[in-house]
Amino acid sequence: MEKLIIGATNYTPEICLDPDSSRISVKGKSYPENTAEFYSPVLNWLENYLDNAHSDSLTISFDVSYFNSSSSKVFLDLFDMFEAEADKGKTIIVNWIYDKNDKDNLEFGEEFQEDYATLKFNLIQKESEEDPFAN
Repeated sequence: MEKLIIGATNYTPEICLDPDSSRISVKGKSYPENTAEFYSPVLNWLENYLDNAHSDSLTISFDVSYFNSSSSKVFLDLFDMFEAEADKGKTIIVNWIYDKNDKDNLEFGEEFQEDYATLKFNLIQKESEEDPFAN
């Protein structure tokens, strides 16, 4: 199975699905015009990967600074898929990365963590980017 890499745009995140390392990363902003169309190849790849994976673990990193409600629905679909794998005995690690000044994003991560207790959630705070006009 080959890697799937989707480059970031102003409206969509960079997505890297790597079967060799059993890692998935989603980084950037997610508010595509057609969310279903954008995430369709990701969901298809992931279904195929999970059906054929030889690894007992999977690590997913979400570093999404902004996402709209339709992207949130896709994330829930992804978490449902991951939870089904965890229920089969696989170790699924989710790294929810948030900016230290973005309390809303932290709260989203905490809500996902509560809703998907079988997944190993890590809430990871990163430093904010410096505001050049702060002083």
